[in-house]
Amino acid sequence: MTLDLKNFQNALEEVLVERGIPREKILETIEMALSAAYKKDYGKRGQIIRAKFDPKMGKAQFFQVKIVVDESMLKNEEEGAAIEEGEPRPEEASGREAEIAEAEVEGEPKKVRFNPERHIMLEEAKKTKPDAKLGDELVFPLETKDEYGRIAAQTAKQVIIQRIREAERESIYTEYASKEGEIVSGIVQRIEGKNVFLDLGRATALLPKEEQVRGERYRIGERIKAYLILAEKNPKGPGLYLSRSHPRFVAKLFETEVPEIQNGVVEVKSIAREAGLRTKIAVSSHEDGVDPVGSLVGQKGIRVGTVISELGGEKIDIIEWRENPEEFIAKSLSPAKVLEVEVKADRKEAEVKVAEDQLSLAIGKAGQNVRLAAKLTGYKIDIRSRTGETVTSVNEEGEEVQEKQ
Repeated sequence: MTLDLKNFQNALEEVLVERGIPREKILETIEMALSAAYKKDYGKRGQIIRAKFDPKMGKAQFFQVKIVVDESMLKNEEEGAAIEEGEPRPEEASGREAEIAEAEVEGEPKKVRFNPERHIMLEEAKKTKPDAKLGDELVFPLETKDEYGRIAAQTAKQVIIQRIREAERESIYTEYASKEGEIVSGIVQRIEGKNVFLDLGRATALLPKEEQVRGERYRIGERIKAYLILAEKNPKGPGLYLSRSHPRFVAKLFETEVPEIQNGVVEVKSIAREAGLRTKIAVSSHEDGVDPVGSLVGQKGIRVGTVISELGGEKIDIIEWRENPEEFIAKSLSPAKVLEVEVKADRKEAEVKVAEDQLSLAIGKAGQNVRLAAKLTGYKIDIRSRTGETVTSVNEEGEEVQEKQ
């Protein structure tokens, strides 16, 4: 069989270069497709047919495979007639894997029906291959049919296209699955309702409404960054889901800008975010002499400024993480100055006392500061005035559970 060599070579080059699919994978799918098409037109029931494709010449050779057996591996007539309900007939299976699956069940040898189209007796096999052993595969060339023409070629083409698409989908999924939890960059391709679709190059990803930052507007053709929260396999291709509201998006933006995070000297220990409004991020240093907060701020604030710009002006509080919960909770309420922190570690609760002039700072606009502090530390926080009166109480989920003025 000969293909239209010029068109085939162009298509193959496109797949290899532009789609990034390994050459071996493409040739394997082509050979599988050609053998399937040949068997459909010229094969006999039970045959194992394989193809060897020469991409330089655009030609294929076909071979029949027979598996070496002896009498001990064969069913007698009574056994051959008794087919368990639901058991696949061996002539309906194909390939070495099917033969192995039929020959062994739970490690026990299972007898097979002799089919001259897929089996060869050991004595006969030794005439062709003197050192043949049970289970060996003997390969016999098949005639290349001159009339293996338009219909067979079309069948092969359809299967080839299908297999190539499958290989491409697998290649894309593998690539982006490795990027899950990372920042990707893409161009806004289209907007459907509130959903935004980004062209990432080899695939299209979805930025759903619930993962967008309230107030952000996206324009067709605009390049934006987003956090890849999920890559999953779908029948029509990999499903890629993005977020710009996820707290880890901010952490990853800092990782991009701060070499100390990249090399492991500075670590982001905790992060709490109300997307589009404010983020609190707690960091620690693993080396003496390295200021974790200063590392994120950068000289003249250039590093944190770059992140804030990417987030459209979102406020960012950078605090130093502390092992001691009293110290950490006090710092988490920055910019408010805390007088006293009393922690009930077993209940993950903390009572924080502040001066009257610090109450509004500690609570924040609409309770935002104490909400984020509770999320950041994982503690339920009660804000009390100097007199001991509870002003507001926020749980570790950031939900206000009590307020009293």
